[in-house]
Amino acid sequence: MASFSLPANSRIGEGRTHKVAPGTKRIKTFRIYRWNPDDGANPRFDSYEVDLDSCGPMVLDALIKIKNEVDPTLTFRRSCREGICGSCAMNIDGTNTLACLKPIADLEGPARITPLPHMPVVKDLVPNLNQAYAQYRSIEPWLKTETLPPPDGEQRQSIAERAALDGMWECILCFCCTTACPSYWWNGDRYLGPAVLLAAYRWLADSRDEATGERLDSLEDPFRLYRCHTIMNCTETCPKGLNPARAIGRIKQMIAERAG
Repeated sequence: MASFSLPANSRIGEGRTHKVAPGTKRIKTFRIYRWNPDDGANPRFDSYEVDLDSCGPMVLDALIKIKNEVDPTLTFRRSCREGICGSCAMNIDGTNTLACLKPIADLEGPARITPLPHMPVVKDLVPNLNQAYAQYRSIEPWLKTETLPPPDGEQRQSIAERAALDGMWECILCFCCTTACPSYWWNGDRYLGPAVLLAAYRWLADSRDEATGERLDSLEDPFRLYRCHTIMNCTETCPKGLNPARAIGRIKQMIAERAG
């Protein structure tokens, strides 16, 4: 029987435990992935006890409290705290989501927090998203048109044309969907992934855009588009409730209809 094991330097160990003061009544433990590229040590899980009576209701509140009051070396991204910027995307108890939108009350037992999966880690909970951003740039996510707008106004849309963009413009590029996709894990260097393909369809669906053929030519590729096998992890994990799988299906449909 074949035997497989992780390289020694990738095995995750147990780190420090930070306890709250004795007598604290409402305690929640957070087990947080820690890795510093500068110290040469293996990744580890540090455990932090948090007094819920002096903490906000969301996981991001707990992380900020830990960084401010317990361990200033803890590293994570965050910005708006309103589910708009996508900065605090991470894996919480096995699900990719936004820490600012995840209530602590929804978590049973010790909470396990790791960076978004299958991406290089910069430090602690910060993934390297350079590849994902480069793939986003590759679809040219801006309006492409040769028709000039009216001299006294804008290129207008009907209410129905504008409504066709709903479910796509709301994407905040947190990449929770992309990093939950097994096809992206296997072929991330060539497959664009759910977030980028959702963004691509947003421009294909825009009545003002005049580059449909050019955009479909760019997407019609065995890897860039067709590595999607409709596993649906992307739709399941999207913290904004969007449906990237449906958008990918519509791109495939447009290509099929064009072929005739």
